[in-house]
Amino acid sequence: MSTRSKRIVLKFGSGILTKLKTPEPDPVQLRKLVEAVALIKQAGHSVVVVSSGAVASGLKPLAFTIRPSDMTTLQALAAVGQTHLMHAYENLLRDHGLHVAQLLVTHEDLAQEERASRVRATLQRLLDFPQIVPVINENDSVAIEELRFGDNDKLSSRIATLWGADLLILLTSAPGLLRDMHRPEEGPIPLVEDIEAVIHHAQEEKTALGTGGMISKLRAVQDAVNAGVQCIIASGRQAEQLPAVVEGGGICTRFTAHRR
Repeated sequence: MSTRSKRIVLKFGSGILTKLKTPEPDPVQLRKLVEAVALIKQAGHSVVVVSSGAVASGLKPLAFTIRPSDMTTLQALAAVGQTHLMHAYENLLRDHGLHVAQLLVTHEDLAQEERASRVRATLQRLLDFPQIVPVINENDSVAIEELRFGDNDKLSSRIATLWGADLLILLTSAPGLLRDMHRPEEGPIPLVEDIEAVIHHAQEEKTALGTGGMISKLRAVQDAVNAGVQCIIASGRQAEQLPAVVEGGGICTRFTAHRR
């Protein structure tokens, strides 16, 4: 048991929820991520997941082989895929005695004080039940901000701030903010105290199914650390190290939170 229970937001991007070579969800990868969530909860922490992947989950049911570009079709794919995504989470969480709670929100929900307070209250009430894992996504069927840009990076930052999280972990295909994108063997920068000083290390690469790159993540991190939330960027392809990352270990980049 950890010495102190933390409030943790885990953000799963599209790039780590889908197969590397085909545009479809990766069940093995999702299982590993859910197992990590279960271990973190067993350690006594509260966990909220902000999950992308709805559009990718809708491609196969609607017989698409690549991600389309027009917004209306993307929203239709998200409407179909969201149900498949939640079904997958529920099935996997049940193996650990856990259940999923779906929350679909828009940035307007979080920008308006009255609506934001309702989201916060609902989230907190759900977390009163230790067997529940809230899984949050943008309501892509009616909102388009994260579909256009961000892959839920900004959304996860705003949720972490709204909830008063201790830790926001953005999981991506990279092991952290790399010192040199052309020499990944040098590994990530372990600790960042000033984002502006390292932003030149970032690249705006995106996966075929994602809409966010490292710049998007650093912008989200900047907002969160300014609100007093410690942030981490780590590899979602190494989900087994997540419990260690939470406790201060693992391979990742840590961003120091500013005092609340």
